[in-house]
Amino acid sequence: MNSVPDLLVAAESIHKLYKDGRMEREIVREWISRLGDYDRPTGDRVTQAKEWFRVNDKEPVSEEIMQADLDRIGAIFGG
Repeated sequence: MNSVPDLLVAAESIHKLYKDGRMEREIVREWISRLGDYDRPTGDRVTQAKEWFRVNDKEPVSEEIMQADLDRIGAIFGG
């Protein structure tokens, strides 16, 4: 199992960078796709985010999709 505290810090940082337009969506998608296994309930939220980004991989994205991206990332760290 991977460290949940480390994941929470990383997810919050990624969320802020993406929200502020300082990180491209493709980088966020790649980061999420490479996340490992985590204990529940965090692991469930990671799995949901991975699936979301896997299915929604078309660019450019609407504001609604970007907000859904941020919601999935935020769910990981409780933001």
